[in-house]
Amino acid sequence: MDDGVSALEARLRAERGTFRLDAALTAERGEVVALLGPNGAGKSTALRALAGLQPLTGGSVVVEGRDITALPPERRPIGVVFQDYLLFRHMSALDNVAFGPRCQGESKAAARARAAALLEEMGLADHARARPGALSGGQAQRVALARALAARPRLLLLDEPLSALDAHTREEVRAGLRARLHAFDGATVLVTHDPLEAMVLADRITVLEEGSVVQDGPPAEVALRPRTEYVARLVGLN
Repeated sequence: MDDGVSALEARLRAERGTFRLDAALTAERGEVVALLGPNGAGKSTALRALAGLQPLTGGSVVVEGRDITALPPERRPIGVVFQDYLLFRHMSALDNVAFGPRCQGESKAAARARAAALLEEMGLADHARARPGALSGGQAQRVALARALAARPRLLLLDEPLSALDAHTREEVRAGLRARLHAFDGATVLVTHDPLEAMVLADRITVLEEGSVVQDGPPAEVALRPRTEYVARLVGLN
């Protein structure tokens, strides 16, 4: 569907202690936007503000033409994959994924059927009954992604989705994650401090420094024409 309405148009103004975030973020349907920046730049604050977990002092969050600024987190059409996945340890992978649809009022059977289909898409059908403690890091990451997608969000937020994995597993999971994100028909905002992750996974990179956007563009353009010392350093090292 292309009706000319952006998937995300947000102006985020927020404060945490002495830190101030003032950033405009946009994304189109089917687009993966990476938020890249040094520690303390405001990446996670921006993600939390989009999810409704960080109060705004100004600005707005509009998803597919709908202003959701005043909505609580549970009523926003947003799926979130947290850095440590936050899977329910007492539930099976299947019930973890079915949790969102159940909260939206689906029957247990319908929610489990949707969860089973998503786990099969993720290559995890054989692990549907396993609890999180029995899953590898890569498997847990895919279950968390399936859980976020099960509620049919229009905006997907990923907070350092590969950082909990060891180097070998991260490389293995990255390619699969890229394919899954580009199959999602909504927009994705991915927070990372890893330039390789941003270059591989994202269609566009938005660079935050000290709470403000300092550069925005396709990965190749950002790499070719860095606008700040931080970005130039990243390009030089990678």
